[in-house]
Amino acid sequence: MAAISVARSSCGLINGLKVSLRSVARVTYGAVSVTVPQTSLHRSCRWYSVSHLSVKERIDQKREAALQGGGQQRIEAQHKRGKLTARERVQLLLDPESFVETDMFAEHRCADFGMEQDRNKFPGDSVVTGRGRINGRLVYVFSQDFTVFGGSLSGAHAQKICKIMDQAMTVGAPVIGLNDSGGARIQEGVESLAGYADIFLRNVMASGVIPQISLIMGPCAGGAVPEIFPNWHSVTNEDVTQEELGGAKTHTTVSGVAHRAFENDIEALLNLREFFNFLPLSNQDPAPIRESHDSSDRLVPSLDNIVPLESTKAYDMLDIIHAIVDEREFFEIMPNYAKNIVVGFARMNGRTVGIVGNQPKVASGCLDINSSVKGARFVRFCDAFNIPIITFVDVPGFLPGTAQEYGGIIRHGAKLLFAFAEATVPKITIITRKAYGGAYDVMSSKHLRGDVNYAWPTAEVAVMGAKGAVQIIFRGKENQAEAEAEYVEKFANPFPAAVRGFVDDIIEPATTRKMICQDLEVLASKKQVNPWKKHANIPL
Repeated sequence: MAAISVARSSCGLINGLKVSLRSVARVTYGAVSVTVPQTSLHRSCRWYSVSHLSVKERIDQKREAALQGGGQQRIEAQHKRGKLTARERVQLLLDPESFVETDMFAEHRCADFGMEQDRNKFPGDSVVTGRGRINGRLVYVFSQDFTVFGGSLSGAHAQKICKIMDQAMTVGAPVIGLNDSGGARIQEGVESLAGYADIFLRNVMASGVIPQISLIMGPCAGGAVPEIFPNWHSVTNEDVTQEELGGAKTHTTVSGVAHRAFENDIEALLNLREFFNFLPLSNQDPAPIRESHDSSDRLVPSLDNIVPLESTKAYDMLDIIHAIVDEREFFEIMPNYAKNIVVGFARMNGRTVGIVGNQPKVASGCLDINSSVKGARFVRFCDAFNIPIITFVDVPGFLPGTAQEYGGIIRHGAKLLFAFAEATVPKITIITRKAYGGAYDVMSSKHLRGDVNYAWPTAEVAVMGAKGAVQIIFRGKENQAEAEAEYVEKFANPFPAAVRGFVDDIIEPATTRKMICQDLEVLASKKQVNPWKKHANIPL
């Protein structure tokens, strides 16, 4: 305190310090020159001032080095690949001047293989972490820096990510990860693997509590990508390119690992900002509501003729969805995978909703393994984050065949049934045409605690199609055409379900938007709780 007081006094901030003068010296501090007593306290003042300036300079140098990442040469190499740097991505994703960075001075702790040398130390290591805002709403973000050791994960790197994930859980805010990494940092050995496990644990603990969104913006592998792919053929005897094995097209159309693909960083980040607007910040928040300029009681006359008179003729379920939702805005999830089912986010009277719909244009809308898993994961996400679910049904059943049976269609199909059954958010279902067999039960039927279930006049709720049913019921008998007409009269219409209370009303298609908006308003106060359990045992 004495040294601090003297330093302040020498700058004219504190006056009246009484000391015995032995000699007088002039000390320059910045642009101010003052005369102060030469004492032992003054010698402490000089030491303090020099030390203070040195620390400040070091801070500034470290900050500048952190902003440069792996250096200008590597930044230029990143740009030549058509990629933004980690910091450029963060700045584009978040609102201007909203980013607050954490752990900018963190460095790796590895002392093996020359890693202890200064040239291998980068402030912030290979990831940028912090918090910011998207359209004014809080979000935590980490962005891996490929210019520093290829974005590889070190112990310090993992520690930074874990810290912001813990903070996000504490305050109830989403986490966004911008991934661009070659995998574990080999020089650190098991510490890197431990870092991955620490992150995985937090992924699990945060699941269903806060939204977690990952953007794969470069290589993302369990090791250094350049070392993996040249050896692929020798391990598996397969000739495969990097794109075929793990590229965007593969994972958005074949494996279903990724949900959307974009042409470049900018398009991806702007779409992520749009997607973020549909989500609540945590499972404690309701679905977001924004002002809507699309009337909630708007009629949609085009829907009255959208379903073909021939039951075997296809139509596009997306046409129905776009016509009903606010301002025709529908953010589809996994549009190129399992196309026989459509899932995505929209708004109804300003309120975020999740939409699930069979797609008659693809495999007649039949449910199969991939579509069941796709739909189940989406329904569970909506239920976890209090987002109402609207389901459009036109399903002739589950897809038959040995491939489906061998793949476990019964087990996978049960996932979708399980997801709809356990969901406690508002559930509104509209049967537009076919609702056959077990698939009718699965698609958010009244029997699975559907809150409001509607049928259009074109709806057919039955065990199976008329032709197949007649061949079984009237096998070997004459006049099967007459029998088929009789079956259609009795079962191929919405009345059998309506008279039994399995649908709440048969509505004109044009009124669908109006009815849904009214129901969502009523169901906004819905409270439903499942029986206590440690956890359910969904058929994985």
